[in-house]
Amino acid sequence: MQEDSPIQNENTPDTTVLPRPNTRRRTRGVVIGAAALVALGLTGVAVATTGSDQPAPAAVSLDAQTRAQAASRADRSARETTAPATPAASASPSPSKASPTPAPTKTATAKPKPRKTTRPTPAWVDPMPGAAVTSCYGQRWGTLHAGIDLALPSGTPIHAAAAGTVVQAGDAADGYGNSVFVDHGNGYLTHYAHQSRIAVTVGQKVKAGQVIGYEGATGDATGPHLHFEVHQGMWNQIDPAPFMRAHGVDLGC
Repeated sequence: MQEDSPIQNENTPDTTVLPRPNTRRRTRGVVIGAAALVALGLTGVAVATTGSDQPAPAAVSLDAQTRAQAASRADRSARETTAPATPAASASPSPSKASPTPAPTKTATAKPKPRKTTRPTPAWVDPMPGAAVTSCYGQRWGTLHAGIDLALPSGTPIHAAAAGTVVQAGDAADGYGNSVFVDHGNGYLTHYAHQSRIAVTVGQKVKAGQVIGYEGATGDATGPHLHFEVHQGMWNQIDPAPFMRAHGVDLGC
């Protein structure tokens, strides 16, 4: 037998349970709205949820305040990123940017002139350097040729073979023509014959290599030449070649 459902009369109170408002759906909407506000860079959103039957309060928009804060941040950011204005150049140079050092100026340095060195004159020299030997010491045409003949063009200077004193200057006779005798103070004399002109006087001191006359053909001469003799004591002629060679001079005989 089927039971009858209870019959509600008009006097019976209504005990039907009504469904609660969908608070979960409302809460989800509030969270999504807050996330959207955060994405836009706005702050100060108050989100409240409640477990009661009353609906949650709506988010409070602080538009004016957040915009002011955003503007303030934007202004500060612009000031920080903008390069400061270049200060006016001061009188003193910046220590980080030193002025370039000027390149040293090259000054022309005068090269020192080579010093002229004068070699000391040897004690004995050639009486007529570069002359050709036309006759040496020895027998010639049956008589003794007591000296060496040295030939160059007439007027060639004749030099003293060593330092000494002029003991005779002039015509020596016996076919020598104009002659000069120099005493070297060691027992030896030198004789220079057939000169065209004599350049010294008796008693004059001469040095080795000093000009004492000029080549000629006075006396018994077939042509201009110097007849050169070495005397070991006056008129004691010896061969000039070995004597001069012993003193460092080669006359070619």
